[in-house]
Amino acid sequence: YSAEPPWALETMQRIALLAVTAGLADAIDNGLGLTPPMGWRSWNLYGAKVNQDLIIGIMEGMVSRKRTVDGKPTSLCDLGYCDVGLDDNWQQCGSYGVDKYTYHNEEGVPQINTERFPDLSALPRKAHELNLTAGWYLNNCICADHCGNNKDFGENVTKCYENDVKALYNLGFDSLKLDGCGTQRDLTVWADCMNATGKPIMIENCHWGTTVPNDTWCPFNFYRTSKDVRASYGSVMFNLGTVTQWALQGLSKPGCWAYPDMLEVGCQHGPGGASDPGLSESESRVHFGAWCIVSSPLTLSHDVNNDTVMDKIWPLIANPEAIAVNQAWAGHSGSPFQQSTRGIFVKGIVAPVPTWQYYYKPLGGGKTAILMINSDETEEELTLAFDDIPGKPCTECAIRDIWDRADVGHFSNSYTVKVGSRDAAFIVVSPASSTSF
Repeated sequence: YSAEPPWALETMQRIALLAVTAGLADAIDNGLGLTPPMGWRSWNLYGAKVNQDLIIGIMEGMVSRKRTVDGKPTSLCDLGYCDVGLDDNWQQCGSYGVDKYTYHNEEGVPQINTERFPDLSALPRKAHELNLTAGWYLNNCICADHCGNNKDFGENVTKCYENDVKALYNLGFDSLKLDGCGTQRDLTVWADCMNATGKPIMIENCHWGTTVPNDTWCPFNFYRTSKDVRASYGSVMFNLGTVTQWALQGLSKPGCWAYPDMLEVGCQHGPGGASDPGLSESESRVHFGAWCIVSSPLTLSHDVNNDTVMDKIWPLIANPEAIAVNQAWAGHSGSPFQQSTRGIFVKGIVAPVPTWQYYYKPLGGGKTAILMINSDETEEELTLAFDDIPGKPCTECAIRDIWDRADVGHFSNSYTVKVGSRDAAFIVVSPASSTSF
């Protein structure tokens, strides 16, 4: 696809300097997740009805170049979505040994359902053959096991941790989602076991916002800030709001990203049943734009082999300028800075949502990304006063529309745009003297 916006190179230079000077000491020492991770995971599409052939089919879809960006055949992995993660229900549930573990044997070795996954190592092999990475899932929810003390710190039963990580390593997986259902909750123990293998493993902390980093502790690469997201506007807006406190505290950053859960773009009728009605085209823009501007990991979860779905959402998930905003790093992960005093109730969320809300993310070089969300029931004219943008990048400003990937023009003091109901304008603001975006 087209050349990355100029701030993308600046981002990588900043991250390299950060890694050298600070060592990313407060994150796990695996060198991964320096930009928000991108990929796909199985739960929202398949739920518990998952098997080896389905995941291999998704892997093939991730590298398919049936569609184009700027006239060039482009795959999802070409865009950065290169990790394919298996979620729950790979395990053989049962009752094992005197402790009656539910998917570990008495020695703590995980038991694989060989009817669903006759050769689980085939997934990483296939991924690597396609230049993808493969993700696994542990501390499972289905037949949740009790092979741990169920505490976030001070674990004294480590045999299941050790044997899970040994299996992870021997099977060849590259990333790992650690859920919050079982009793293996000590993320420091998990990280120590993985570091001991010598193989860098991308770690997702999926403790639903109950186990979070601080200034000196983040033994994972990204962490859930919320309950599971569903394919509804209310759920998306609720989960979006859970990342703000971590951005404002500076705790969403390279190597340790706040994560409001997977993308529901292109999903409906998933494991959530009636809670998964699906998002409209405009609601999908709000969802994707919001995840981009808050530096959330971008984890697709739709059927990448469904041409009807892919054709519909491709212009959104394959927008290189939106992705570049997500991957940029200039010291702040993105947060709201202005909102309406009037709220509107949205199904699926208890508290009212502001009828309009503005998010910002600095991109470096005087450029700032802005997402202007209209959650009201009607189209609205939204006005952005340039003096209100944190850092006040300019008063005579150039505007670029990210959705259209087009320069809009130069504006003095403010910019006004019509935004439809449950839709968002996504722009880059820069000094009018800038000659490129």
